[in-house]
Amino acid sequence: MKLVLTIVELLRQLMERQALRRFDTGDLTEEQEDRIGLTLMLLEDRMAELRDRYDLAPEDLNIDLGPLGPLLPR
Repeated sequence: MKLVLTIVELLRQLMERQALRRFDTGDLTEEQEDRIGLTLMLLEDRMAELRDRYDLAPEDLNIDLGPLGPLLPR
């Protein structure tokens, strides 16, 4: 489960970064910005619930890739 949640967290962070880029460039309508913001907040809440259910801390999802460093940004 730890690996699955790690991959989901990585995807969530990538989606968040992409959304921020789109906000900055002005590619989105106000409605789209609201929907994306709400969706990202709900996804973050759901991830917190799943981490709690499986007794994992956010740091537990940051797999060390050895010489490459951690998978997720800190």
